[in-house]
Order: sequence, then C-alpha cells, then structure tokens
Amino acid sequence: MPDDCSTYAHSSFFSPLIQDYLQEKEQIKPLYHRFPTLENFKAQLDEKAANYPAQFREILANTLKAQYQEITTTAQTSHHIDLLRKSNTFTITTGHQLNIGTGPLYFIYKIISTINLCKQLQEAYPDNHFVPVYWMATEDHDLEEINHLYVKNKKVVWDKTGTGPVGRLDTDGMEKVIDEVALLLGQSEPAQELIELFKSAYLNAATLAEATRKLANALFGNYGLVIVDGDSRELKSLFTPYIQAELETQFSFTEVQATVSCMKGYKIQVNPREINLFYLDNNLRERIVVEKNHYKVLNTDLEFSADEIQKLAATQPEKFSPNVLLRPLYQEVILPNLCYIGGGGELAYWLELKSMFATAKVTFPILLLRNSVVTATHKTREKWAKTTLSWEDLFLTPPELTAQYLAKTTAIQIDFSKLKQQLAQQFSLLHMQAKLTHPSYLSMLKAQESKQIKGLNAVEKRLQKAEKKSHQEAIDRVLAIQNEVFPNQTLMERKTNFSDYYSTYGADFIVQLLSQLDPLTMKFTSLFLD
Repeated sequence: MPDDCSTYAHSSFFSPLIQDYLQEKEQIKPLYHRFPTLENFKAQLDEKAANYPAQFREILANTLKAQYQEITTTAQTSHHIDLLRKSNTFTITTGHQLNIGTGPLYFIYKIISTINLCKQLQEAYPDNHFVPVYWMATEDHDLEEINHLYVKNKKVVWDKTGTGPVGRLDTDGMEKVIDEVALLLGQSEPAQELIELFKSAYLNAATLAEATRKLANALFGNYGLVIVDGDSRELKSLFTPYIQAELETQFSFTEVQATVSCMKGYKIQVNPREINLFYLDNNLRERIVVEKNHYKVLNTDLEFSADEIQKLAATQPEKFSPNVLLRPLYQEVILPNLCYIGGGGELAYWLELKSMFATAKVTFPILLLRNSVVTATHKTREKWAKTTLSWEDLFLTPPELTAQYLAKTTAIQIDFSKLKQQLAQQFSLLHMQAKLTHPSYLSMLKAQESKQIKGLNAVEKRLQKAEKKSHQEAIDRVLAIQNEVFPNQTLMERKTNFSDYYSTYGADFIVQLLSQLDPLTMKFTSLFLD
C-alpha cells in the first residue's frame, strides 16, 4: 500500500500508462521529451526559441486580435496577445471541447492549471514571458459529446441538430437550456450572476465558438487567458507544409503505428488512420482517404488527384482539419508552446506522438497532467475524522479501504503470513531430507505442502470474514462517507458542472482554486467547502 494514496500515480483513477508516466518508469521514457519539473522548462524554452519561426509571431498575434474583435478583451489578455510578438514569450496550453456551459468541472481545473503554471514559470524565469492559452476544439464534429451538461445531478440537453464543425453551429435553442439551468440552480445571488454570464455568452453570439470564447473570457479574462480558435485560414497557412506532407507520405500513420506497436501491455488510446486529416466545410467534416493515388472525401462525391489536392492545400488550407493525432502537431507548429496540460486520456494519446514530432522536426512539448480536485464539505471531513482513518485512505478502492479500516480498528489481527512462512520452512527441511533418503517422496511432500497452505488460507479467510462481519455496520458507514466524495467510485469533476459550486460560492470558488492548485505537485487537491 502506498504511503500517500492521494498522489495521482498511486490512485485508481488513472490508467497504468499514466501511472507509469508519473513515476517516470524506464519503459515510458522513450515516449516523452522532458518530464514536467520546473528545472526542465529552461531547456524546453531554449529549444522552442531556437526552432519557432520568428515570422509566425506576427501572424499569430494579428489573428488573435481579429478573433477577439467581437468581445470585450481584458487589459491582461490584450497585453498577453501583444507579448506573443516578442521572441522571449512562450505559451502554456490546454485544450477542450466546446461543451455547453463548459461541461464537466475539470474544464475549470485545466484552465487554472495553465494559469498557475505560467505564474510559477514567470517567477522562475523572469527574463521571459508566459501566456496561458485555451485551445478551443472548434473543428470537432461529435455534437453528442458536447450538447449537454450535468447540473445538480440532472442532465440538461441542448436540443440541437447539425453536422460539420461544432464551432460553426449557431446557438439557437440555448435560451431553453439556460432557463432549465436557472431553475435547477435556484435564486441565490451567485446563481443569478452565473445565469447572466450564460445569457451574455450564448444569447449574444453568432456561433458556438464565439459563445464559448465569451464565457471563458468572462471567467478567466482577468487572469490573461488567451483563447485560440484553430479553425482559421491564417493559422492553417502556417501548417500547410505539414498538411501537404501528410497527404503525400502519410508520415503520421507510419510513425504513430510504429510507436503503438511497441507499447506492449498498455491500452492504446487512439489508433492512427492512413491519412489523419478531414475535409472541412460548413456542415461537413469528413475523412480523407487515398485510393490508387486519388483522394476521396468519405460520404461525398468529392475526389481529387494528387496534384489537385496538393494545390488545394496550398491555396485553401482551411479546407483541411487535423484529426485527434495531427491536431497536437498543428498546435505546436503555430504556438511558441512549452507544455500541454491535459487529462489522463489526452496525455495517453500525446504519448503516442513523439516520433511523429521528430519526423516533422517540431519540438515535442512537456506533458503535464492537469490538476485534479476532490471537493467535500467540512461536515463530511468531520465525519471522516471520527473513523480514525487518514484522509489519504479515502482514495483507496473499497476493498482496500475495508482492509485498512479493519487493520486500524480491530484488536484481532488475522494474518497467517508468519504461519505460512514457518510451514514453508518446515517443508523445505522435509524436502532436503527426502532428497537424501528417498527422492520419490518429493512429489508427495509437495502435494502435502500445497494442501496445508490451502487449508491455512481457507481458515484465514473464514476468520477474516467473521471479523469483518462484526464490524460491518462501521465499515458501511466508512464506505458511505467515501461515496459522498467519490460517487460510484468516480471523480465528481468528470461529470458535474462548475455551476453546482459557483451558484453557492460565486467567483470565490475560482479564487480559492487559483490560490490552492499547484500544477506540478502531481497530487489531488482537497477543497473543503461550507
């Protein structure tokens, strides 16, 4: 059992791949460039500075200025956009889908992790500037993944149909969603404030991308968050050579496939396609496939020769949309980025990409697991304190927690380990004696030893079961408290919307998170609320 179960690496909430990454296991090291420590950022920024084209900075800053035309930009965000023109400015980036109302609570944690890491880097490397970036996944086309949010344990759905990139969808129908959310949140002053934020964002925006930018800016603009929409002709013009290389050589498939074939024993998060690009248009985002040197767009009549599609990429790069495996490369080409902050699933597919980045001659970013927060009331904490268990014990699985409780509370320690060890020693002597006298008896002795061990195991389990039964009422209380914090053994942040907390605590909820989250600790943060 680990000494501190609140560390990400030792919790049951992350995959073996991510646990091994966090522990810097040797077999994982070929999959990443530099581990996220404050010291490693010096080499990272030196490398990125040497490899990021200076002319990209003006295009990036000018494009961002244009993207912000429809909203009131805070002084801090405007300053950060201007800083991007300077050669000593770097970004820290997170990305997320355009979930309505920001979707699950961990969206907030991603942004705060990004903002706080920039603050730490600014203190450590004062001769440089660090800008927090939120990359909106505006080109995703899976509407069902983003058309809902959970408020007070109820699913609120945006009744919307559409195809193509979700960022281009209009916001018709959002008024009904906001009304439903308002009923669920009640009449508190913070709840009313939040509903006004939702209305200002969604009812005064032409597209979902614009609405999402407005909401994220309202929440984090004062902290200088810069929001990037990759669905941009200007930005994709910087990515054109990589689009053309992908169409001609399918380099991403070759490199990623070679990497995943070596990741034995780990679940592969994303398998590469032969071409990892979509064709993009209004109401259309479909895969591009190649057949006999001709390129087709699935589910359409569109077809191009090799020369035609190369010309299209050169003249209309906005028609091409990277999929989940190429989007990270697009991001790192156009941004002076040092680090990507994401969840466990995101980092799992980033760990497939290092070889592809090397082939493209693009610096691979540092990968950092976002902050994860466990929220609980002071009342829950007080109940837990009465159990004699540590707060770290709360992070154990129910069977582990039950065993830990019994180990700490029962006077009778039912553990036959020493007896089984003694038995093994006695049979070892018997084996030696049999070898000297009559080796034919060895198989009989081994069978007898197995029978004895099996019998001890059976007695041990029966006594443990009886002891557990005598403490069952107390164990049930312990598990019930655990379920308050981890309902159905899941992190609330992966489902619950931040409005559940904002409607009670207002902007102070975000202020508390900003003051308490340390992105480089690799541990759960426990936030106790009244």
